[in-house]
Amino acid sequence: MTPISTLYIDRRALRYPETEKVRAALSLPGTVIDDPAVVYQVLADAEDSVARGKQVLLLTLNRGPFLRRCPGTRYYRCCGYRILHIGTFCTMDCSYCILQAYFHPPVLQYYVNQDKMERELDRAFAGARRPLRIGTGEFTDSLIWNTCTDLNMRLVNIFAGQRKAVLELKTKTVNVTDLKPLAHNRKTIVAWSLNTERIMASDERETTTLSQRLAAAKACQELGYPVAFHFDPIVLYEGCEEEYLKVVDRMFEAVAPEHIVWISLGTFRFMPQLKPVIQDRFPDSRIVYGEFVTGMDRKMRYFKPLRIGLCRKMVERIRQWSPGVTVYFCMEDDEVWQRCMGFVPKQKGGLARMLDESAVAHCDLDKKLLG
Repeated sequence: MTPISTLYIDRRALRYPETEKVRAALSLPGTVIDDPAVVYQVLADAEDSVARGKQVLLLTLNRGPFLRRCPGTRYYRCCGYRILHIGTFCTMDCSYCILQAYFHPPVLQYYVNQDKMERELDRAFAGARRPLRIGTGEFTDSLIWNTCTDLNMRLVNIFAGQRKAVLELKTKTVNVTDLKPLAHNRKTIVAWSLNTERIMASDERETTTLSQRLAAAKACQELGYPVAFHFDPIVLYEGCEEEYLKVVDRMFEAVAPEHIVWISLGTFRFMPQLKPVIQDRFPDSRIVYGEFVTGMDRKMRYFKPLRIGLCRKMVERIRQWSPGVTVYFCMEDDEVWQRCMGFVPKQKGGLARMLDESAVAHCDLDKKLLG
């Protein structure tokens, strides 16, 4: 991870205890500002605003909702995930990261008004009529914040005290030490993004190795945490099939299938405006030079027969290890599901229902929520 070297503090954030805790943990004095636009301008003026943005942290307030619905698309099957919006951007540097094009410029922000977050969670738990699957890894990496905050420890404790929701902490780090002493009551899923060692070396700077991630997953399994894995993005290149199947094998050698809540598969897709960013920042990367077509969501996607071919092989290998583990596609259509899985989500009550059932089975949730 890239170390944070500069700290800015929104004046409105000064009255929150979390602000002082972060400042002390980073041993940085912090520059108080009245307008976050100051930070945007500092980054916009940098030669590489993305790289500089990973070194500059803004402590500020979340003035919108903390709890949001996943920004899926009506054209592809979405899983009904809820995002807990704790902050934005990341201190790791992956070529394919959509945040490079999603935010202009990307700013590493951490929201300190967490009393509001806790009130929103309380309301969500009280009003839940079905299992809630909530995660913090949509606009940031969930566990980068363990280096300077106790947020994840508090969230694990909050979720441990109820039976209507699970928390998913998704990461490419191995920052799990602070999770070890917690009484999580199997309400927190610790999840890792996985890829081949070749893609990790060429396109995932400042991240941990495959062996390190799998060792961390094994450690969490031994602590009783449910775990999950996300193969996203799956990148097509010469020799990729053999290498992805090897990763599947190594995953199951590290973690017992009964501890895995779900495994997602998602082939590389990107907004057209991300291509020049990757070409400029990762000149040696080859990931944007495949056979792409424009998808219904206007993102560039691999030609469908190509992605079906690899994904079917991965599903087959996963099923050899564990016939019953929940496997799903992130943002794919029914044809891909049918040709790779042999069914479409509607036949099993929908994708959200599939994941809800797996969460209840692995995470000690109230079974009545399934109806």
